[in-house]
Amino acid sequence: MQLEDYFDFLAADDIRLKDTRIGIETVLYDYIHGCQSPEEIAQTYPGLTLEQVYATVLYYLHQPDTVRNYLQHWLDHSLQAEQRQDQNPSSLIQHLIQLKASRQAA
Repeated sequence: MQLEDYFDFLAADDIRLKDTRIGIETVLYDYIHGCQSPEEIAQTYPGLTLEQVYATVLYYLHQPDTVRNYLQHWLDHSLQAEQRQDQNPSSLIQHLIQLKASRQAA
């Protein structure tokens, strides 16, 4: 079995663990920034096996430039989406903002 067999490469910015909806960025964020062990990550996401978590970490260690680029692209995309959402809030968000303002004014 090849390491890449653990993943579904759906797009340049969408790599998921095979047979799940979980992207590698989720596992790697917890591993790199959350300083969680693979065992802790596997417990956090019951849809993942410990083997899948280790495969993700190993992929990161074997392909650091590829994964760094992927994560940077993912972060950029997420920030852009957040900015678009802030600039054009849904009617529900607008209503909640107004409700919060009226409560604070009272």
